[in-house]
Amino acid sequence: MPLRYKIDVLEALKNAGYSSYRLRKENIFGQRVIQQLRHGEIVSLGTIDTLCELLNCQIGDIIEHKSEGAGE
Repeated sequence: MPLRYKIDVLEALKNAGYSSYRLRKENIFGQRVIQQLRHGEIVSLGTIDTLCELLNCQIGDIIEHKSEGAGE
């Protein structure tokens, strides 16, 4: 997949004070989204938007596009 995370999203959230428990308890993210993040699966744009707000960053700080072209 050409899109991938540049950071460990759950670790960054934890460092910002958002544990998996808090994310679920405060209905920020459901268990499915947390599992997707844990496994490195790309989530919806709405979820990425929420991540940017929680982490006070831009989309490019979280994900990158990596070409799957020849020679890489």
